[in-house]
Amino acid sequence: MDPNHPFFDHIEKVTNVSREDIFQLAQSIANADFQDEATVRNIVARVAGLANVNVSKEKEDKIVQAILNNKVPMNFSSLAKMFDKR
Repeated sequence: MDPNHPFFDHIEKVTNVSREDIFQLAQSIANADFQDEATVRNIVARVAGLANVNVSKEKEDKIVQAILNNKVPMNFSSLAKMFDKR
């Protein structure tokens, strides 16, 4: 995806996370196994830390289950469409 896409402006504005940090995170998880619970939990923790958001155990469990059950888009195009709806 184009790093200059307006989607990233929106993400920066909403989260206060720079596009550089977003791309660094994306590169580090590009080949991650999203069917492995431990990997997904690690990624959720990293994203929460990057965004400086406290994620309760209950919320983490819900996020992890949504990812493991393929209920979360796993590509930028789908995510961008989700944000464009708002």
